[in-house]
Amino acid sequence: MSEQYQVVERDQSKRIDKLLTEIVEDASRSQIQSWLKDKFVLVDGEAVKSNYKVQEGELISWSIPEPEPLEIKAEDIPIEIVYEDEDVVVVNKPSGMVVHPSAGHPSGTLVNALLFHCKDLSGINGVERPGIVHRIDKDTSGLLMVAKNDKAHRSLVEQLQNKSVERKYEAIVHGMIAHEYGTIDAPIGRDPKDRQKMAVVEGGREAVTHFRVLKHFQDFTLVECKLETGRTHQIRVHMRYINHPLAGDPKYGPRKTWGLDGQALHAKSLGFEHPRTGEWKKFEVEPPKDFTDMITFLENRE
Repeated sequence: MSEQYQVVERDQSKRIDKLLTEIVEDASRSQIQSWLKDKFVLVDGEAVKSNYKVQEGELISWSIPEPEPLEIKAEDIPIEIVYEDEDVVVVNKPSGMVVHPSAGHPSGTLVNALLFHCKDLSGINGVERPGIVHRIDKDTSGLLMVAKNDKAHRSLVEQLQNKSVERKYEAIVHGMIAHEYGTIDAPIGRDPKDRQKMAVVEGGREAVTHFRVLKHFQDFTLVECKLETGRTHQIRVHMRYINHPLAGDPKYGPRKTWGLDGQALHAKSLGFEHPRTGEWKKFEVEPPKDFTDMITFLENRE
């Protein structure tokens, strides 16, 4: 991977290791410091140290060797299978579980558990993401559909692209939403001020979220969100955009949270056309205990 970045005014005098953590997706500061030490990163063609302070107009280039391929192992991890047949598995993913392995999470993921449970998963996404058609964030709980063969995988991806898959989430957000219903139609892309975040940005990818209020609390609102598109962090970014960030969201919400281990977001409902039979399948699961405990707490405060 070979990439370049020209330093702009807002980056003036930042340490290069700090700047690169903002620019390079999924790279830790220690990784970047290692790249600088090994001279994989150059500034105007010259190697620099981690504490080098960049200047406006300088050209940073980096060429990082491809990582060694991960060896994905089947692991006997309990998972809740909501539905399974020869083509599809529908799983209720717990909060805190990563969907597929990566450099930072080589094991303990949903894929590791599925490989133990299923053995046969589609190979379209390669060895690191077998069967994975769509994802939800690590700290989001709820329903995911997984393909057990390539034909099913192609069908489910096509349905996602055609916006015919029905995906509904429940979320607890800060503040009192004034409208009972709403649609947020705002493009999402990488945040130019923080490359580790997504944001509503001009020129971003189309993103549409419909919401309806389920219950008002004193200073929070329980909402149902229906996805028309599926961008990274879409609900989290869109609710932040309308000034109602998710409770417990460490990335897009207030720093002080309500004792939740991650954002209060649950993929409650999932509907799709079965790839073999054409039958409409719909599944629904209740939120986990920490989510319902927070609702009870908010109700008792009223």
